[in-house]
Amino acid sequence: MFRTGSKLYLLIGINVIVFLAINIPGQLEKLMFRSDLISTYTTDYLWLPSYLPKLLTRFWTPVTYMFMHSGIFHILFNMLWLYWIGQIFEEFLGEKRTVGLYLLGGLAGALLFVASYNIFPAFTQSGLVLISAAVGSSAAVMAIIAGAATIAPNYTIMLFGVIPIKLKWIALFYVATGFLGISGANAGGEISHIGGALFGFIYVKQLQRGRDMVGAISSLFKSRSKLKVVSNNKDKSSADTPRQDEIDRILDKISKNGYDSLSKQEKEILFRASKK
Repeated sequence: MFRTGSKLYLLIGINVIVFLAINIPGQLEKLMFRSDLISTYTTDYLWLPSYLPKLLTRFWTPVTYMFMHSGIFHILFNMLWLYWIGQIFEEFLGEKRTVGLYLLGGLAGALLFVASYNIFPAFTQSGLVLISAAVGSSAAVMAIIAGAATIAPNYTIMLFGVIPIKLKWIALFYVATGFLGISGANAGGEISHIGGALFGFIYVKQLQRGRDMVGAISSLFKSRSKLKVVSNNKDKSSADTPRQDEIDRILDKISKNGYDSLSKQEKEILFRASKK
C-alpha cells in the first residue's frame, strides 16, 4: 500500500484497515461476551451526527465518517467504484489530486448532510435530526466519480464487462437516484452523495479555469526526495514543463469532445503535466 506510491491504494488500504480493525474485534466481542460495546462506541464517536450540539463534542467526525462503513457490502462497492473510476480520474489529472479531492468531497458531503438535517422541516420536526448519523466513503468517492465524468464525460467503460456506457451517464444516474432517494430511509446518505458529487463537478470546472482547490492538501501527502537535482539548461526545463494555458486548452477540449479527440502530441503534453 505504501511502497507503490499509489494514492488509490493508500485510500483503499486505509478504509480496509479501519474496517477490519473495528469489525474483527467487534465480532469476537459478540461471540465471547455477547456484548456490542465496540459497535456502540464506534457509532457514537466516529460516525457523523446531524444534531449540532452533539457534533460540537464530536468535531472530528466530519473526517472519520468518510473512512467508516456499516457493513461488508457497503465498503466493497465503495472501494470497487473508487478503484475503477479513480484510475480514470488519475489517467487525466494525475495522482497528486486524488487524496485532496477525496477529503474535500467527503467534507462537502458532510456539510450538506448536517445543513439539510438542521434546515428542512422533514428532518427537524420529525425528530430525525436528533438521532441520525452519516457513515461511509460514498460522498468522497462520488466526488472522484463526478470529477472524472466532468473531465472526460464521453469516456466509455464496459459495465459488468458487457455493456458499454459513458462515464457521464453513470455520474448522472447516481446523482438522480440520490436526489429521488432523499425522502427515503437513507436520506442522509443520499444527501451526502449529492454534496460530494457537486464538489467534484465544481472542482474540475475550476481546475479548467486554472484554479486548483485541492493542490495544497495533496501536497501534504507527497513524499519529498532528499536529493536535489539542479539543471543549468533552462531551455530544456522550460520545454519539459507544459504551460498552464496549454494545459487549460487541452482540458477544455476533453470536456467538450472527450479524450479521444486529442492528438498524440496533446496526450503527451497532458501526460507530462500529470507527472508534474
